[in-house]
Amino acid sequence: MSLMRIDDLFQFEKGILQSSKCTEGEFNFITASSEWKTHNEFTHDCEALVFAAAASGSLGRTHYVNGKFISSDLCFIITAKDPINYPIDLKFYHMLFNEFKNDIVNSTKKGTSKEAIGKNAFGNYKLPYFEIKKQIETKVQFVNMQDSKVELFSELTHQLNLIKQLRQAFLREAMQGKLVKSTNTKETGQQLLSKIKAEKAKLIAEKKLKKENELTPLTDDEIPFEIPEHWVWCKLGEVVSMSRGKFSIRPRNDPSYFGGEYPFIQIGSLDENGSVINEAPQSLNEKGLKVSKEFPEKTIVIAIVGGTIANLGVLGRNMCFTDSIVGIYPLQWYNQDYVLNFLRYKQPEIKQSSYQMAGQPNIKIPTLENLAYPLPPLHEQEQIVAKLEELMKFCDGLKHCIKESQGYNEMLLQQVLRETLQGKVAVK
Repeated sequence: MSLMRIDDLFQFEKGILQSSKCTEGEFNFITASSEWKTHNEFTHDCEALVFAAAASGSLGRTHYVNGKFISSDLCFIITAKDPINYPIDLKFYHMLFNEFKNDIVNSTKKGTSKEAIGKNAFGNYKLPYFEIKKQIETKVQFVNMQDSKVELFSELTHQLNLIKQLRQAFLREAMQGKLVKSTNTKETGQQLLSKIKAEKAKLIAEKKLKKENELTPLTDDEIPFEIPEHWVWCKLGEVVSMSRGKFSIRPRNDPSYFGGEYPFIQIGSLDENGSVINEAPQSLNEKGLKVSKEFPEKTIVIAIVGGTIANLGVLGRNMCFTDSIVGIYPLQWYNQDYVLNFLRYKQPEIKQSSYQMAGQPNIKIPTLENLAYPLPPLHEQEQIVAKLEELMKFCDGLKHCIKESQGYNEMLLQQVLRETLQGKVAVK
């Protein structure tokens, strides 16, 4: 093995086609993106590597291609330079370029806002060169392991889906009253519902809550399953108060509203599990607070716009958030964690009930308010939450084991290249 400059091993040239001028056709159009496009013309008919040299988010990504294609002007097209003296197996070097991706980029890129790799810097970078027999042997071993990886990854993904289904089954049993046995059926969900309604009426009278729209009574057709006799069906909007976050579009990117003491979150802070959010990536100052609204600790937040619709979170402190999030306020007489688990259970239904607006899914607050809600007595809510916490920790343990297996499998795959590169000096 020896270290050789890229321009001693390969000849390379820039692609010529801008993505905006692509015309769909029968030939591969290879760009810096992981996804290929098509074009109605081709410039090359050969085996080659295509290296992303001027696309910040994809810098260093390398594609292997064999056949008729055209490449983006943000990429280098790489072919063997001297196949007699330095024979090249391009599939092997496809793996090698990906293995050295970070080092190549860090050693050769220039620029700040728009990073790019120049031809001279790229050509001067040194890669290890192996005799062709070693290249082919390593490639075959690596490809065989990749096939095994795909099979194992498919099985592990299946197992992760089963765990997701198990979580949903536990949540469904909890909402059906099958997870714990009540020891005191004298307390009823109907009594609790009356207390909640009385508290909401009091807060509205004190102007601590806005008056809400009347919800239509729940019909038999809206009841999805049977619950214990001492529980009661109602609508979610009857037992909680909801309000959309507030932050107008105009100042959203204005830095003069940020950098104060009021934590501010956006959709990216939410996830499927409804994690507690103690820290926020941004904060508002007094000026920002005037065009926003602060929500109290323990508020449940749910995304109602975009690709992460129905993702959840729980505020660990007072926070502000965007108008693409709805907050569910904490009140007396119900267990906030029980409401959170109900929303976890309803996530698939909430996503399905979304509508398209401006090219992305949206949810209206009335959709959430009208969800059929099984209400047990307060002490039973606490028992259900405790049992669910135990079962979800069990699921978390299973998921952790599967993720570890995936990581171990990836490490084994990369070991083939590491063994090939044993004894390699620093590559610069």
